[in-house]
Amino acid sequence: MLLQIKDLEVRYGGICAVNQVSLQVEKGSVLAILGANGAGKSSLLDAVMGVSQGKARGSILFNGKEILGQHADAIVRRGVSMSPEGRQLFSGLTVDENLRMGGFLRRDLDQLQRDREDILTLFPRLRERLKQLAGTLSGGEQQMVAVGRALMSAPDLLLMDEPTLGLAPIFIDEIMELISKIRDRGITVIVVEQNASKALARADYAHVMEKGRIVLSGNAREMAQRDDIASAYLGTK
Repeated sequence: MLLQIKDLEVRYGGICAVNQVSLQVEKGSVLAILGANGAGKSSLLDAVMGVSQGKARGSILFNGKEILGQHADAIVRRGVSMSPEGRQLFSGLTVDENLRMGGFLRRDLDQLQRDREDILTLFPRLRERLKQLAGTLSGGEQQMVAVGRALMSAPDLLLMDEPTLGLAPIFIDEIMELISKIRDRGITVIVVEQNASKALARADYAHVMEKGRIVLSGNAREMAQRDDIASAYLGTK
């Protein structure tokens, strides 16, 4: 098992954002985490990535090693990276400079260059915009840079937090298609997404969070086909 979370709790003062969450993620799979705003989805990813501003306790094992409480740079070195909500690019740097920032901790420079070329093959539109400032790109293009930057660390596990938020429909389909392509490269993906139908179409498994807890889990495609689940939890029917 690539990732094992057990009894995770994240608190911001008196607010419990993640409440006794336990889950497992198999290597090579895509896991969708769904739910409304404030359900605790992003807080869960932040705890895995080591960037939570809350107080976290419980256990997060990655490749059998405890990572809860470690700094983000140590977690990146272990093989986890994240494309954050809102993209959080360096808007005054070029596309190429943003991508290279994602590989800042790496020392295998030859492989880093090969990975950069692979990412530009995955995102051909970015090759045309390498010298363009990231802040001048469209929202969809910025999201591609954010995902590409995360991939530059050569992760085994990629966390994607609301990758389609605020994007035009044409870019939503393109970004969701990328999830399958990334998985085909052997990278495990956890995607937090409010567009439930799109996420379930790409995921193997899904969890639905509500008020900090997992209230529903199962095979993604089976969940998508059940009208009672869709209407009660996902808002897709």
